Amino acid sequence: MSNNKTKTKTENWIHIDAEGLTLGRVSSNVAKYLQGKDSPDYVPHQLSSNFVIITNVNKIKVTGNKSKNKEIFSHSGYMGGLKKELLGDLLESNPKKVLRNSIKGMLPKNKLTDKLMNRLKLYEGNNHPHNAQIKVVKE
Repeated sequence: MSNNKTKTKTENWIHIDAEGLTLGRVSSNVAKYLQGKDSPDYVPHQLSSNFVIITNVNKIKVTGNKSKNKEIFSHSGYMGGLKKELLGDLLESNPKKVLRNSIKGMLPKNKLTDKLMNRLKLYEGNNHPHNAQIKVVKE
């Protein structure tokens, strides 16, 4: 007989409606949920059982003058390939990218980062295909 006890974790699907919420507060809360720091059985080197769905990503807001003054840099990898865009322009054209990069920056930089990011689902409208899985709605 084996003494190894395997625990089965049930998946928790957390739904967040981002309409009117600020970018940084949503990002920090989602990073906590993805890592599982909100549950008592948190272990840093294991994946949590949390999945996060964020709707109304296009209605997220930033405070102050960040939309006019903050520049987001990206590089193509080629010489002279440095590009910069204003945060406000990026929020209008691709709000999912802004939120995804913000959340990824708040996660630990290790082997689990990509696996945690795969558990994040972003949608620009109210509709999403995960209605059957949702158990927890966070505000």
